[in-house]
Amino acid sequence: MAGKVFFSVTMSLDGFIAPEPVPVDDFLAPDKRDDPDVQRWMAQWTELQQWAFPLRFVRENLKLGEGGEEGRDNDVARETFERTGASVMGKRMFDLGEQSWPQEAPFHTPVFVVTHTRRDPWERPGGTTFHFVNDGVEHALGQAREAAGDRDVRIAGGGTTILEHLNAGLVDEFSITLSPVLFGAGTRLFDGVDASRIALEPVRSEPSPRVTHLTYAVRPR
Repeated sequence: MAGKVFFSVTMSLDGFIAPEPVPVDDFLAPDKRDDPDVQRWMAQWTELQQWAFPLRFVRENLKLGEGGEEGRDNDVARETFERTGASVMGKRMFDLGEQSWPQEAPFHTPVFVVTHTRRDPWERPGGTTFHFVNDGVEHALGQAREAAGDRDVRIAGGGTTILEHLNAGLVDEFSITLSPVLFGAGTRLFDGVDASRIALEPVRSEPSPRVTHLTYAVRPR
């Protein structure tokens, strides 16, 4: 098991990786689709991720059609996907994604969902199987490491799940795509981080016309 544990997120300039949370049920209920809070969340999230939608790799992976932009942003998206042998995510992220991902979910590897809900594995076309782990992030990560083999494990999100792994000393590296938008409020990536235990070592900084990609190695302090 030689792979790294990493996360890779897009973040606003004022430090948020998602807008202010909206109850999951509001996203899932048909009568809530026009709710102002749901519309606001979707508009802000779309603005944050706007750099990725035109990319050739993203368009192909999400079945949005042929063509798309090449270049360094596209390379970053493709490299992140190719290094990932398995993913770990939280229940809220899964609940939202279950309703919005295409039938061929975009992971194409095993995904381990940290949850208190018992559920049989859910296999999707294209190689993604969701496994539901009921005994915490370390057990989920252990299963993901085994499934990934010599490839890396990605902590896919959301923010709470990323922070649990980071504070537990389980993350080797992370990348932030810094997007030129401001939220003012929302889910902060490092809100609650145990800074007394974590030191960061810059690995690289890569600007593109739309965003800046920052990568850090994580070291014990």
